[in-house]
Amino acid sequence: MLCGVDHDCQSASFDEITHLLEGAGSVAVCAHTSPDGDALGSELALIELIESLWPDKEVVGLLADDEDVPRIYQFLPGADRLVRACEYAGSPDLFFCVDLSSPGRLADAQAVLERSARSAVIDHHPSNERFWNAGVVRPDAAAAGVIVSEYALHVSGGLTQTMAQNLLCALMTDTGRFQYQNANGEAFRVASALVDAGASPSEVALHVYQSDRLGYLHLSATVMGRITTFERGKIAYSYATSADFAATGVPVAECDGLVDLVRRVDGSEIALFLKEVSGGKVRGNLRAKSDRDISVVAREMGGGGHPAAAGFTVEGDIDQALSVVLPKLRALYAREGEAR
Repeated sequence: MLCGVDHDCQSASFDEITHLLEGAGSVAVCAHTSPDGDALGSELALIELIESLWPDKEVVGLLADDEDVPRIYQFLPGADRLVRACEYAGSPDLFFCVDLSSPGRLADAQAVLERSARSAVIDHHPSNERFWNAGVVRPDAAAAGVIVSEYALHVSGGLTQTMAQNLLCALMTDTGRFQYQNANGEAFRVASALVDAGASPSEVALHVYQSDRLGYLHLSATVMGRITTFERGKIAYSYATSADFAATGVPVAECDGLVDLVRRVDGSEIALFLKEVSGGKVRGNLRAKSDRDISVVAREMGGGGHPAAAGFTVEGDIDQALSVVLPKLRALYAREGEAR
């Protein structure tokens, strides 16, 4: 069931999830491809919750990609136990998706979903493609970690320190340290509960935001030096190439924060960051500082996300990607008669 802010609806859906968990002997939990702090923190907390409530169940945490957990998230409790989906041959009774509600974002783990008997979802991304047997999808939630926190309190009445630590990372990263438009009252109430349960905001800040490798700082300087604006400064854009990643030794998986450098431009309302990834593709990150819905553009590019934070992946190089996405961003202003 898709729920909004209706907590009776959410509680009923939580009970449906619990019913599925109670009936499953084996459970696989997985977040989306190229996992961020919300994906990993929510997944790890959910795994611990399931194992604490149902210790007799076989629970495995999966990575959707054939890659390691990004360096900045390896401090999260339980991160070292995650298994690459391509190395997992099981057919679980229940496949639990967290921080995604589209099977296309499961990468290698989609095969595990397809051979699972049942599926459940906890997510905060808009979805029009229901494939799960039970779940909560709330686009108004600041992070999937918010919903996992509320599910933990609903089903167990409490949170361990390690669960709280994982969930605070989820919440802090998806709200941009509570700077994004999604940092609503619910997000702060949940954050307060997590800190009361033993989570350390300073530890998350230290590992995620204050432990940049020298190569990353050099790459950041390159990205900042390339920032260009369009539409009288309202659209800010920059990029990083494969050669940039090779020269600095920075993995693509550690570059989610570069879009925020572009977002900092004074007077800008939309930030676009493009980066070359393997396979002759370009991944785009979009951020909005106004009420314009940039997820519309991301969906037109084959991606998706939230009104103020979205992304996409396209075939081609940086120039080709920019030539397609820039007119779409400019059209957001043209529709309101604001274009030049």
